[in-house]
Formats: sequence, structure tokens, C-alpha cells
Amino acid sequence: MDNLISLVNKIQRACTALGDHGEASALPTLWDSLPAIAVVGGQSSGKSSVLESIVGKDFLPRGSGIVTRRPLVLQLHKSDEGSREYAEFLHLPRKRFTDFAAVRKEIQDETDRETGRSKQISSVPIHLSIYSPNVVNLTLIDLPGLTKVAVEGQPESIVQDIENMVRSYIEKPNCIILAISPANQDLATSDAIKISREVDPTGERTLGVLTKIDLMDKGTDAVDILEGKAYRLKFPWVGVVNRSQADINKNVDMIAARRREREYFASTPEYRHLAQRMGSEHLAKVLSKHLETVIKSRIPGIQSLINKTITELETELSRLGKPIAADAGGKLYTIMEICRLFDQNFREHLDGVRTGGDKVYNVFDNQLPAALKRGPAEAAVDAIHSILKDLVHKAMSETPELKQYPALRVEVGNAAIESLERMREQSRKATLQLVDMECCYLTVEFFRKLPQDADKGGSATQSIFDRYNDSYLRRIGTTVLSYVNMVCATLRHSIPKSIVYCQVREAKRSLLDFYYTDLGKLEQKRLSALLNEDPAIMERRSALAKRLELYRSAQAEIDTVAWSK
Repeated sequence: MDNLISLVNKIQRACTALGDHGEASALPTLWDSLPAIAVVGGQSSGKSSVLESIVGKDFLPRGSGIVTRRPLVLQLHKSDEGSREYAEFLHLPRKRFTDFAAVRKEIQDETDRETGRSKQISSVPIHLSIYSPNVVNLTLIDLPGLTKVAVEGQPESIVQDIENMVRSYIEKPNCIILAISPANQDLATSDAIKISREVDPTGERTLGVLTKIDLMDKGTDAVDILEGKAYRLKFPWVGVVNRSQADINKNVDMIAARRREREYFASTPEYRHLAQRMGSEHLAKVLSKHLETVIKSRIPGIQSLINKTITELETELSRLGKPIAADAGGKLYTIMEICRLFDQNFREHLDGVRTGGDKVYNVFDNQLPAALKRGPAEAAVDAIHSILKDLVHKAMSETPELKQYPALRVEVGNAAIESLERMREQSRKATLQLVDMECCYLTVEFFRKLPQDADKGGSATQSIFDRYNDSYLRRIGTTVLSYVNMVCATLRHSIPKSIVYCQVREAKRSLLDFYYTDLGKLEQKRLSALLNEDPAIMERRSALAKRLELYRSAQAEIDTVAWSK
């Protein structure tokens, strides 16, 4: 079971390293789905002392006012008996701290690096891992203490800011709330209980800890609270006795403080019957066991979320396209590749890959004869030109990479249309040449028999006007009309072939050839202008890539735990 807590520890560290702090954003968050124990309490509740008692080390910053100004993700790892205790920060991965006074200073320094010395707060967590034989495997998130007034140097909004931060953690259903309340104050005024009740009214997720029991007024005790009579939670209350300020000033050893805590509950008549479930050592074991149980119940849901989100992130990254290279060669390669994809889409349409299964050449077969019937041969050339232009626009809309780079989209579109214009002009010339060929050469077989027929048309003594009578002239007209029909039939077959050859075939073969030649002559500045991507898209792609890395890492970690079982 310990490896479940270690699993969540690894994923939490990855979340922080890759910018997932559970804040509201346009990106999916894995942090919010991870079970965690958030430590909540007022500034005078003894929250820091409870954490130090659980760890067995004096390592947290102390002072007046708001000391904790960033969430502290505290990950405890139980090491082998007799091994040396040390601490590591996520932001200093190769440095081990064996002096816990130095740990305290680094927490202060790292807080100032993020917030400055203005006593502001930040939601970016600090990750601290402590390895010791005297701890249980456990992860706690220490949140800034709730306060009622701002101290000097802080804005008036700090009170609400801290409450909002605390609420953002504990209102999530995967969060276990460790509510710290001092016994020497009325429980009804406890900051921790008040805010916990608002987000967890049934107490299903709240574990209550009562501090400063030894400082209660003489003649009073906390038995009703510890027995759950004063305020009932699903889990039993745990009472602790922390070191006093005098003990802290004297650097009283934590191990000795734990021993005195056990003796206090065992020897005090009011709490003797509760002694077995009192104290910081018992609290740590309860928290560790409860966290393991919650993690185990949430793992299937986390796996499902991770798999679903990976698919969504990959889909969006694919839609946004790959980032461009920085060098001129890389930019040119990117442009050429995008042009190739556009050309491929255009060719597929020419080959008949269209919605509904219609063949492009069927369209040509229908359009060309109709155009030839409507007017001169140029009408057929224009009809096919119009179809090809439509296919260019369709291919551009189906090439997502062109949407990514608007300037390149305009340039490629213009280049394709210019190429089609050149092909139209060539086709027009070829078509007119076919017509001229027929006009310049007559097939004389149709007319050779006319004189012979004329000789048979009448006697030689008849005048020429009588010889070429009306019937004979009609035969001549019929013969000429047959010839014209033959020529038109020939042109109706040859003109479409010429048009398809000069426009369709050439468009498929060399639509962007002139543009490719021009590309090789462009300077890097011009290439960069063509790939001048929207900064918002670049930022979004980078953020999505980091988040995808996080989810894949989490998926691998969960798979490792599953196989180890």
C-alpha cells in the first residue's frame, strides 16, 4: 500500500514541475483529481507544531503574522531503520539537506523568490520531501493560516485571498481536510471548523485535530470534543500536545516531546481512556492509513481521466500542428511539407476522392459538352477552370496546416490560382488551334464527286443554270452540312481531350512548380513572415505539450504500480 502514496507523490511533483497547480485555467488539471490531505487552521491554532511533531523535526518558519505564504507540499518517506535523515526540495533536485535549520531558511528564501518580500501570498506550491526512519509514508499540504486582519505591508484583501486559496483546495471532493483547532478557544469560533463545515457539511472528509489541550483553563477539559459529542465528525477527533514556546526556545528534542505527549495523555485522568488514539504519532498513522484507502478507491477514476485527457490533448495538438524550426532550412522544409499536403489534397480531388463518390472526370464529361453547346470553345476552357479553382479552395480548407499560418495560406492560394490561369491560357490557345486546323484544311473526298454528279445532271446542250438545278444544289448543301457535322463531332471529342490535357493533367502534375522555384530564392526573413504564427496558438501548443507530458508520465507511473502488484 505504501507504493500508492509514493505514486501520488511522484505525480504531484510532476504536476508542480510542469505548471499544474490545480488553478482554474483553460487546460485540464490532474492535480485536482489526486487525493491529498490539506492542513487547515488559524494562525494561532498550532498548525506548524502539529506538522513538526508528525515529522519529528523542527523545520518550519516561525514568527508573527502570516508565516506560511505558499502551499507547502510535504511528502514523508519512511526509510530504513538507522539511515540518515535528510530533506530534498523539488526546485533543488540534486541537493540534500541534513541540517533542518537550513530547510527552514530555504522555505523562507523560496517563498521570497516567488512572492518577493512584500508579504504577499502565492498559490504556487513548494515541494519538500523528507526521508526518515521516524516517519510514516504520508503527504500533507500545509496551507497559509487563516487570519482575520492584515498585518503591516499586506493589502486588506489578504484575509479574503488566503480564505479563497484554502477554499480552492478543500472544496475539491478528493481533498481530505485536516482541521486544526486550539482547545483553549471556543470551538464555535474555530476558523478551521467554520470553513470545513461550509465545504464538507456532513464531515465525511474532515479529520479534526485538537491542539493546546494542556493549556486549557483549570477545571475545564476537551473530553466532549474528543469523544465527538460537542461536534461530530465521521472520524474520531485526535488530541495532541505540542511543544510550548519555552520548549521551542530551548530546542527541546522532538523525540522527547513525543514521549512527554504520550505521558500526558496516559497520566491525565480525563484523557486516560482515550490515550490509545491521542498524540501526534497516532495522528500520523491514522492519516497515512486513511490516505492509502482514499487513493486506492480513486485510482480507477484517475486512470480513466488520464487516458481520456491524453486522447483530447493529442487531438488538439494535432489540430494546432507542429511548431516550426528556427533555422532557414527548417522553415523552408516546413513550408514545402505544408505545400505537399495541400497538393496531395488537391490531387485526391482530381482522382475522384470526393464526398458521395462522384468522379471529377464525370463532372468534366458533363460540363464540357454543355459548355461547347452554349458557345465558343473558350467557354469549355472557362468551365473547367472554374471547377479547378473550386477544388483549390476545397483543398486549402482541408489542409489544417494552412489555417495555422494565414500568410502562407494566402500565398499558396495565390500561387495555385496563378498557375491555373497560366494553364487556362495554354488550354485556350490549344483549343483555338484545333479549330483553326479544321478551318485551314478541308477533307476533299466530300466534294470530288460533285462535278461528276453535275455531268449526270443534264445534257450538255442545257445551260449551266439548267444543269445545276434546285435538286442538285440541295445535294451540295446536304454534303457540306454532313462535312460540317463531321468536323464538329471531331472537335467535340478533341477539344475536351485538349482541355483535360492542358488544364487537368497539368494541374495535377505541376500546380505549384513555379511556386517551389520561387521559394528557393526567398530570404530567411521572408520565410519567417510566411510562418508568422499567431502567438496565442504558439503559447497554447507549448502549454498543451507540457500538460501531455505530465499525463503520460502519470500514466506510466500508475502502470508501474499496477504491474508491481
